[in-house]
Amino acid sequence: MKQNRRKFNPEFKTKVVLEALSERLTLTELAQKYELHPNQITLWKREFLDRASEVFSKSDKAQKAEQDSKQETEELYKTIGQLKVEVDWLKKKTSVVKTLSERRSMIEKEHPKISLNRQCELLSIHRSGCIISHGEARS
Repeated sequence: MKQNRRKFNPEFKTKVVLEALSERLTLTELAQKYELHPNQITLWKREFLDRASEVFSKSDKAQKAEQDSKQETEELYKTIGQLKVEVDWLKKKTSVVKTLSERRSMIEKEHPKISLNRQCELLSIHRSGCIISHGEARS
């Protein structure tokens, strides 16, 4: 009959390794106490000591992930700000459904934050209906 493999959680491994490092009991005694093979304890102990310095320093992956997260957050805040400006502008311009000529008259050529093309999109006007030549808006 096949015997299932035992799985040990990190807390248990840490407890065993710390006891092994304290050297109060021999490796054989610890192995008997926790029903493990002495080689397993030695392996955990070696891994623990090899990776101990990671506890006190951020890994490159963690730093990169943190930096990426900050950059993504900044981009999202920028997008949220732009969308808020557009929604406020649209609310101001379209309190009721208006005709095409009325919507064209709402376009502000010199708006500081919303481009002419985006204004056309928000007002549901085809871009060619907004622009004559050289970027001039129809009136």
